[in-house]
Amino acid sequence: MTDQSTNRTGGVLGFGGAWAMAVGGMIGGGIFSTLGVVISVAGRYAAISFLIGGLIAFGTGHSYSRLTVARDAPGGSYGFLRDLGHVRLARAVVWTLIAGYVLTVAVYGFTFGAYAANAFGAPAWAAKAASIAAIAIIAGVNLLGARQATIVELVAVWAKLLILLGLAGLGLWHWAPERLALPAHEAVGPLGALAGVGVVFMAYEGFQLLSYDYDEMKDPPRTISRAMAWSIAATTLTYILVAIGAPMLAGADQIVAREEIALAEAGQAALGALGFVLVTIAAVFSTASAINATVFATARLAGGAAKDGELPAAFARTSGSGVPHVGVLVISALAMVLAIIGGIEQLVEGASFVFLLVFALVNGIAWRQRVAHRWMSGAACMAAIASAVVLVLYVTGGI
Repeated sequence: MTDQSTNRTGGVLGFGGAWAMAVGGMIGGGIFSTLGVVISVAGRYAAISFLIGGLIAFGTGHSYSRLTVARDAPGGSYGFLRDLGHVRLARAVVWTLIAGYVLTVAVYGFTFGAYAANAFGAPAWAAKAASIAAIAIIAGVNLLGARQATIVELVAVWAKLLILLGLAGLGLWHWAPERLALPAHEAVGPLGALAGVGVVFMAYEGFQLLSYDYDEMKDPPRTISRAMAWSIAATTLTYILVAIGAPMLAGADQIVAREEIALAEAGQAALGALGFVLVTIAAVFSTASAINATVFATARLAGGAAKDGELPAAFARTSGSGVPHVGVLVISALAMVLAIIGGIEQLVEGASFVFLLVFALVNGIAWRQRVAHRWMSGAACMAAIASAVVLVLYVTGGI
């Protein structure tokens, strides 16, 4: 790998900030946007889907961190491919990734608007307006600089984790495994858990954003390795607990019926109006932090690619505080449009497929580069490809 090291003494992301960025990128759109979709596919086996997805993500996070430390520079899958001389493939991947991240920000904005409008009993147009407002405000925070974005992330991540784990705990306290099952006419078998892995994978998109933030970190080699592993572990545990606890409160059928605001239904079933309010607050914090983490990192990916001549030069322009402001504005504007016209199931399935393919590619590169513990990369590569195939079969009616 190339030596592109730089002086990073001014980095603002320590372990806590990097961990928060990764968790925010994952949980933000993950459990709030995908729980109902995954349960509709996997039924009572939804927690298994989240577990398998987490294992694939953990192996992939290992690949990302090892490859990023080896090149000692940001770049992610795009940078890894350029280092190996696959310039055309790198160009295609960076465009694909940016499109995927724009789509992801749109999903987060869509979810923010759905929860916010539901809280006030507002009409559909209000949900779209709230989506636009959320993306616009977070774009403004990003334009202020990395330190402000990190503070937002830390506050949002801890707030939503406390509420989500509290909700899961209440569900487990009222142990009712029969509520995990869908009605007989909608029931799915164990194969649904495998299909659910493909659908759920967008929920694990986010940890790899740290590979784009490498230059923003304090002691980058140590920080990225620790933050990747611990953020994925924390996210996986949270998903599994919520996937079990929430349906025990509201019932799997209600979670699926109200998939856009599924956890608000569980919160209301647990604590009435208070639970509804708390979960809505968590959803608002969660989706806002996910928008923040994704815009923050994607703008830096675009800036790096622009410096290499793979994207328009405007994306490499930075403000006085070092923020790639053109990237922040363009990414946010496109996401606003998609948040207005998109549908949650199609967006989630499409994003999951894209990231499964990209993650399979990165794991394959790590295997070829013989990173430490390469068996993890090889296993994650094969599992990601298998999940993508199963997802296609599910979407096309093959299973």
